Amino acid sequence: MGGLRVLLVALATLFMVTHADRAAADNPRYAAFVVDQTTGEVLHARRADDARYPASLTKMMTIYMLFEALERGDVTMTTELAVSRHAAGQSPSVLGVASGDTIDVETAIRALVIRSANDIAVVVGEHLGGTEAAFAAQMTTRARALGLSQTTFRNASGLPNSRQMTTARDMARLSIALHRDFPQYFHYFQERSFVHNGRTWRGHNNLLGRVAGVDGMKTGYIRASGFNIAVTAERDGHRIVAVVMGGPTAASRDAHAEELVNAAFRSFARREQILVAANDILPRMNPIRMQDTIAMEIAQLDLNGPVAQGDAENMPALRVVMDDGPAPTHEPASEPVETTRLADLPAPAPAEPAVQRIANPAPAGQWAIQVGAYTGEAAALARLETVRGLAPDLSSAQLATPSVDTNGRRLFRARFEGVDAD
Repeated sequence: MGGLRVLLVALATLFMVTHADRAAADNPRYAAFVVDQTTGEVLHARRADDARYPASLTKMMTIYMLFEALERGDVTMTTELAVSRHAAGQSPSVLGVASGDTIDVETAIRALVIRSANDIAVVVGEHLGGTEAAFAAQMTTRARALGLSQTTFRNASGLPNSRQMTTARDMARLSIALHRDFPQYFHYFQERSFVHNGRTWRGHNNLLGRVAGVDGMKTGYIRASGFNIAVTAERDGHRIVAVVMGGPTAASRDAHAEELVNAAFRSFARREQILVAANDILPRMNPIRMQDTIAMEIAQLDLNGPVAQGDAENMPALRVVMDDGPAPTHEPASEPVETTRLADLPAPAPAEPAVQRIANPAPAGQWAIQVGAYTGEAAALARLETVRGLAPDLSSAQLATPSVDTNGRRLFRARFEGVDAD
């Protein structure tokens, strides 16, 4: 099957399995953020600065405060923490300690990271702050000092509270702070189970051991938040943090987080392979310099979100028309494009639908096809990989993600290059 026909079939299939794209757009709880921890470069952002309920991601801040107490010498790993009636009465998930019991600090850390135990979060908060409410105020103050400017904590556990809010970007900042400030304790986030009183407790971070390079962090869920996850990962000297909030199920959250992590690392690997000058708005593409073109409109499609099973109801039409006009040429930009940094805190705008002209006829291997434009390079690469997975005949095509600045925002074009005409 020829390159263009393969792409059309792949896109038609993709439209039927990307019901989640439209669902994500309608999901008021969804947010996602991916950042290069070393450079601060934002690799993907969607609703990253919109207020969200942190759920048990709150416990990352509780753990941060406990790590600080360890470093100050206020507690040691063997310090026994008392369980109050208030702590013992917390809603699940819990470790099941009783009022009057004690638990040592190291076990408390594992209970927070692995079991996500709400009762132990209160135990820690009461020991460090006197009361849980006072500790939550201290958490908020410390969070603001760490740069979590849109985060407010009202309890130590993440259980429902309408005034306990954060953002995906802030949760990425907290993940970075935990890894940066306490490398000596980070191994706790890599553990997938622990034993307490003869019972083995297993963790909720299903990406550990499943996705290459993933080495932490934390999951969370309450009904109001949906399924949240913060993930840290490292491959080939690159370290990233990915946050997904508001997943409709744990499985869909995990799948989307896995897609974002893999796409981020692919973007690192492919950058040196994309031979585009840094100050070019668009690459010069000789294969497009033909008299006849096919204009492919994908103007109504939302291809920014996660891929999941769905149906084709209300699926927008794909229109292919002939256009006799010449393909455009592109001149270099006068100034180099700047890289988005975590500290810059821009709220990402949704990518505009793309209309791309594709050469026809053209010599074999000289077609270039664009399938969309995205606010993050990782998302663009993820979509290319998805389309190629649906159309194996595109396996030899080169993936390219040239960037363009449009109305003050950066977009990454998702392109197949070197596609055969027939």
